[in-house]
Amino acid sequence: MYIATLKDLGGTFMRYVDLNSDIGEGFGNYDTGLDEEIITCISSANIACGFHAGDPVIMDRTVSKCVVANVSIGAHPGYPDLAGFGRRNMEMSEEEITSCIKYQLGALIAYGKTYNARVSHLKPHGAMYNMAAVDYKIAKAISMAIYEVDKEIILVGLANSQLIKAGKDMGLRVAREIFADRAYNDNGTLVSRKVEGAVISDEGLAMDRLVKMLKTGRVTSINGREVEVEADTICVHGDNPKAVEFVRQIRKRLEIEGIAVCPMSEFIK
Repeated sequence: MYIATLKDLGGTFMRYVDLNSDIGEGFGNYDTGLDEEIITCISSANIACGFHAGDPVIMDRTVSKCVVANVSIGAHPGYPDLAGFGRRNMEMSEEEITSCIKYQLGALIAYGKTYNARVSHLKPHGAMYNMAAVDYKIAKAISMAIYEVDKEIILVGLANSQLIKAGKDMGLRVAREIFADRAYNDNGTLVSRKVEGAVISDEGLAMDRLVKMLKTGRVTSINGREVEVEADTICVHGDNPKAVEFVRQIRKRLEIEGIAVCPMSEFIK
């Protein structure tokens, strides 16, 4: 767990963690998620950049809403796969992946400039995220895109993954991400959504697992093994009313545990 050197309003030192969510994932007449509600609960937003979801109008509106809510904006690029929502593995060369990331990141940077907001981070979406977690070449291609566009952008990746390693090797700042409602394999990767038990529906269990990860740096895998994880940011979902309420409960629990929610850009150096 990253221990920040910032002071809270009461003057004491606290742990800090970021809450991020994937938003702006509608397209044309199709709307998904409850972005306006989830924006009030998070500190960083990962905004779809048009390849797996999102479109120019939605990107513009989403950036605007985040700026008003004082939420940090980040790029959420994926494979060019609207039909599969970016969740299907694609075979692309390293050059293609780097260019694909640059294209999407550049679009969000433009919208950010419209509202005088800086893109603080980048988190790959879906299949690209999962493939980069275990494939160093893909992870390096993603890291290269950030390095060549803006070295100050934080790369968000699964804790202990190849994406984190590649980002560090490239000299980027990285944010290690954990999931409250997802099961983990013995090697620290996420259990495939196709496997029963991959998504944890018991909110109490998910909350306890989250606190354990933050307090001890460990999570119990789907096979019962203890796996080491370190966290800078927590991914939360807000695609239904129940999920939004769960995020609110997470914030309350973190406060009780003495962990303050803060944009990753303010404590990752």
